[in-house]
Amino acid sequence: MAPTELYALNILPVRLEPTINFSDMKSFTEHLWFEVPDRRGFINITPKIEGLVERSGVMEGLCLVNAMHITASVFINDDERGLHHDYELWLEKLAPHAPTTAYRHNRTGEDNADAHLKRQIMGREVVVAISKGKLDFGPWEQIFYGEFDGRRRKRVLVKIIGE
Repeated sequence: MAPTELYALNILPVRLEPTINFSDMKSFTEHLWFEVPDRRGFINITPKIEGLVERSGVMEGLCLVNAMHITASVFINDDERGLHHDYELWLEKLAPHAPTTAYRHNRTGEDNADAHLKRQIMGREVVVAISKGKLDFGPWEQIFYGEFDGRRRKRVLVKIIGE
């Protein structure tokens, strides 16, 4: 096939039958609060999220876990101390805390510009499928709250929808 050659796609209309009766749809919302005593830290929140999924009564659906602060993160990975240490070193190389004068944001009187960048790298939220009433993870997957500018209360939103 020549690089400039294009293929026509035959797209046939498909009638999708609904698999969910929306009158059976459930919605469950909870807010988790964290106050990490250090500037940075990682907390495995999987057991808390699993408990909320159970409380929600949702058997098939989705679970959104969202850090509601611009210097905190929610992400999925392995619960292994060496990996957490590697994250700390890697993030500090990418967005070092010091010198704080290196960041324009810190000219506003803040000293947390690096925390904003670290959050951007690690992500704002995760969405996990719920199957048969359980979080549907791959091997070793766990949900973490990542704190990059601690020592104050911050909130995580958990929204569970499904049937």
